[in-house]
Amino acid sequence: MNFEDKLRASGLRPTKQRLRICKILFDRDKTFHFLVKDLVETLNQKYDEKKISVATVYNTVHAFKKSGYLKQLNIDTIHHYYDTNVSHHHHFFDESTKELIDLNNDQVEKIEIKKTLPGKTISSVEILVKIENK
Repeated sequence: MNFEDKLRASGLRPTKQRLRICKILFDRDKTFHFLVKDLVETLNQKYDEKKISVATVYNTVHAFKKSGYLKQLNIDTIHHYYDTNVSHHHHFFDESTKELIDLNNDQVEKIEIKKTLPGKTISSVEILVKIENK
């Protein structure tokens, strides 16, 4: 799916600014983890002559999240990271560098959840392992 289609599928017009956001997010080989404020900085450094507003970035990211193109990871009550890899997988979070690192399912033993909730079923289990320097 090209960037214009992805934007339209998310209910957004494919403007130059939004296409630039797509390029930063999805034109890469590896998964991309980011905070919205860091994405804004990256965009404004790369496209210095034409600043992109925080509101445009925020609205585009949230439209992509709603459409299933991004996953939101809540590290704590303040920091909401986004991930371009929307498959079920786990993460390390390095508390010293504030970096999210993918941890694939084959790198984690089977997880058993013994508690059940009436009328509910588990749709996925994703682990966030916080790490720090020794």
